[in-house]
Amino acid sequence: MEPASPLLRGNKQMNELVSTLNEYVWSTALIALCLGAGLYFSVRSRFLQLRHIGEMLRLMWDGKGSDQGVSSFQALTMTLAGRVGTGNIAGVATAITFGGPGAVFWMWMMAFLGASSAFVESTLGQVYKESINKEFRGGPAFYIEKGLGVKWYAILFAIVTIVATGVLLPGVQANSIAESLKTAAGVDTMVTGIALAVVLAFIIFGGVKRIARFAEFVVPFMALGYILVACAIVAMNIEQLPGVLKLIFTSAFGLDAGFGAILGLAIQWGVKRGVYSNEAGQGTGPHASSAAEVSHPAKQGLVQGFSVYVDTLFVCSATAFMLLITGQYNVEGPNGIPMFTGVQGVASGPGYVQTALENIMPGFGALFVAIALLFFAGTTIVAYYYIAETNISYLNRTTNRPWLTLVLKLGMVASTIYGAVKTADVAWALGDLGVGLMAWLNLIAILLMRDTAFTCLRDYEAQKKQGKDPQFDPVALGIKNAHFWEQRVAAGKAQPKAGDAVASETVG
Repeated sequence: MEPASPLLRGNKQMNELVSTLNEYVWSTALIALCLGAGLYFSVRSRFLQLRHIGEMLRLMWDGKGSDQGVSSFQALTMTLAGRVGTGNIAGVATAITFGGPGAVFWMWMMAFLGASSAFVESTLGQVYKESINKEFRGGPAFYIEKGLGVKWYAILFAIVTIVATGVLLPGVQANSIAESLKTAAGVDTMVTGIALAVVLAFIIFGGVKRIARFAEFVVPFMALGYILVACAIVAMNIEQLPGVLKLIFTSAFGLDAGFGAILGLAIQWGVKRGVYSNEAGQGTGPHASSAAEVSHPAKQGLVQGFSVYVDTLFVCSATAFMLLITGQYNVEGPNGIPMFTGVQGVASGPGYVQTALENIMPGFGALFVAIALLFFAGTTIVAYYYIAETNISYLNRTTNRPWLTLVLKLGMVASTIYGAVKTADVAWALGDLGVGLMAWLNLIAILLMRDTAFTCLRDYEAQKKQGKDPQFDPVALGIKNAHFWEQRVAAGKAQPKAGDAVASETVG
């Protein structure tokens, strides 16, 4: 037997290192932090994700873009571009493989509780946003520095986010696209990687406005099409739906005879893939939401809360139902012991969904999933660029380093090609590491800054109760360092009101 080559040994060592790091990052403590923060924010806000669901829907269409910012709907679609990605297809399949059907319930739970976390972080992003080069920019780095007053922590988050969204995470999306196209049409993964890199370069060299227009057009189209196909499959197998729902709930609480032994794994993988998919509390959402042109931070916070529902309760559920109803999934227990085998010879990931649809719609199913992933994951890569660029803008506020943005663009193009040809295990492990590090840093920050977000919520609700279109005045609320809003309020007071002008003319 020939000894392993240095390259293979190096890859094995790298995989072991990344896996070890993930065990520390994604420990029980982070799972508890994700669920606990969401529960705390939900109780503290009196479950705003239920009370204000009508307001969330109304606000999606409220307001228009400006020279500096995008509309609420564009900001929502930019956020969904980041959230609705391979996690909604390959991520769900992976969660079921390693956590059983019960993992789906914990993904739902993470979405419900995470909606309140998304509100808090996105409201904070709006409060502390800035206008940089005539574009609104904001995110955790901005609110950590201004709200907590801890600059080194803000810089750390910015650096971690640039590495995660600029290097680690794009490979996961590119890998899923490449693998699905190879399965459906036999396209070489390198060819897919190069094609993706060319399209990505065209979009990201066009700036934030091009990214917003791209997301506004593509995201609603891709999500609706995928959900409709899933609904059709569920309708065709409607008699099995009650049994599937029962399996999800019993497995989620360790009551199922087959999967009860992996209750802990169901929670772990459900929360992990839930955070990966809907990104609530992770810190990515506030970047796009900060770009919105709104009159009050809570407006965009509520809109972003609804985006979590779209991602997990709609798109992820669509994938889960397709897999569980058709039986095209596998479940592995601890140490890789098979507990259920519904798909032979297919690795965990998009191949499960392609197999499920191909059995129901021969000649179309596998290709449809590949096209859906192309749109889902493609827009996510673009959203990752925007997030990384925003953190470079944060670092460049005092010292201009234009070469950093160029390095990011070239690095993301290279990362996309690299991810397309790497194995799925390596790509997902690196992606999980990036998500976990961001979640740790951001969740601690928003827990410490919770009072600011809930002050905004109370102010918004009070003004709505008075029949007003809520306007934000940070000074009146005792919120410091919200410089953008302070300047806007000062400029508004300096301008004569229309009623005052009319009154003056009447008296004269």
